[in-house]
This record gives sequence, structure tokens and C-alpha cells, in this order.
Amino acid sequence: MWRTALLAFGLALPLPLSAVTNQSFQVSATITPGCLIVGGGVNYGSLNYGSYSALATSTVTAAMTGGITLQCTPGVALSVSVDGGLHSTSGRNLKHSSGSAQVGYQLFRDAAFSQSLGVSQSVSVSYSDANNIRLPIYGRVVLPGNQPNGTYSDTLQVQLSW
Repeated sequence: MWRTALLAFGLALPLPLSAVTNQSFQVSATITPGCLIVGGGVNYGSLNYGSYSALATSTVTAAMTGGITLQCTPGVALSVSVDGGLHSTSGRNLKHSSGSAQVGYQLFRDAAFSQSLGVSQSVSVSYSDANNIRLPIYGRVVLPGNQPNGTYSDTLQVQLSW
């Protein structure tokens, strides 16, 4: 009887199985569209109309320079919006640094000054090189010829979306 119990125990032990040494697993990634802001820090650029006589009555234009470059996933829909600035009453205004005098100015999204960039208007930014995108912002001011001399300035907030 004892021998039968041992034999029964011996049959209950598992037999060694061959180990699986070759198997596969899945790898995947999802790339979402987006943009990267390169350079410029907190300054997206500047629009400098230059220096003119206090009696000048000409129309002066400028393109935004310096600041940032954007890099976007190819095909991403990029938009920009610019607020009215610190001195917006009935449009954008440059304000004298030590007084209340103001000079109105306009922004455009093309170098021909044919496409106005309204206050807080969201507009598409088109680009051909997804790794070198500049914000297309151009300005025009009509010098009134009767303002006090000094520095006139404004600060605008830019919002990017994609």
C-alpha cells in the first residue's frame, strides 16, 4: 500500500515543458499635430516705424522683425490673433511716452497692406516651410504732422492657435 501511494505521488509531478524563446509584441506611437515656438522668449517680435519729424505727414509702413520662429507639424492649421493693444479706444494707437498724445495705426497680414488684421480677429497663417514659419504682421501709420515730439509706443498681445 505504501508503494502504491508513492507511485501515485510520482505520477502527479508535472513534466518539464519546453520554454518559449521566440515571441512578438506590438509597438505603436501616435503623433499629434502641433507647433513649437523657437526663440524670442516672451517677445514675439517688434514693429518699428522709425524716426520722423514732428511735422511729417507721410504714410509709414513696417514689417514685424525679430522675435520668434514657429515650427509646426506639416499641414497643421495655424491661426494668429492680435488684440487692440494697451491704448485701444477706437482702433490701435501709439501713445506718447510722457503724455496723452496718440497716433493711430493699423495692422495687416500681407506686405501689400491689402488684408487688414482687425482687433482680436483670428486669421490663418499660411506657410510653405513647416520648420520656418514667421508671423505675417505688417503695420501702417499715417503721421499727422501735429503731434508732440517724443517716443510713441504700444504693446500688443498675440494669441496663436492650432
